[in-house]
Amino acid sequence: DLVLQACEALAEAHFHGIVHRDIKPANFFITRGTDGTLLLKVLDFGISKISTTNGQLTATQTVMGTPNYMSPEQMRSSRDVDHRSDIWSLGVVLYELLQGAPPFGGDTFSSMVIKVVTEPLPKLTVRLPGDLADIIYRCLEKDPKDRFQNIADLAYAMDKCVKYIAEC
Repeated sequence: DLVLQACEALAEAHFHGIVHRDIKPANFFITRGTDGTLLLKVLDFGISKISTTNGQLTATQTVMGTPNYMSPEQMRSSRDVDHRSDIWSLGVVLYELLQGAPPFGGDTFSSMVIKVVTEPLPKLTVRLPGDLADIIYRCLEKDPKDRFQNIADLAYAMDKCVKYIAEC
């Protein structure tokens, strides 16, 4: 449910031409609604990219974000990312949530870049219900064309998975 709430918040941002570029657990705030239900808020749009009619607001070679959660294309240049970079980052969050550690790590930014760009995604070793592993793997496709093409498609896949889990 909380991941679906994150998808809803990102869908709103993406609809308005905003790419967050720093999706990570520290930028999710969980609170409670008046009825006690858990509510997730996406925080810190400080380095977000906003599409403009006459170009982008980010310098060409500037790299911004948290390395563990950055997509391959964001590691190359933060300017050249689109909403699919946020989908990668959300996939890293899901992977870490279920596996206990992000898929790629490194002592330096350059070592992490090499791993993200050249090494295959480490397989999840935990057993997951339904298509959850496939959903995560699709979020973490290195080529943005192979990921979910929008957050709504990801949310739909997650919702089907949640319903499957609830039925079991």
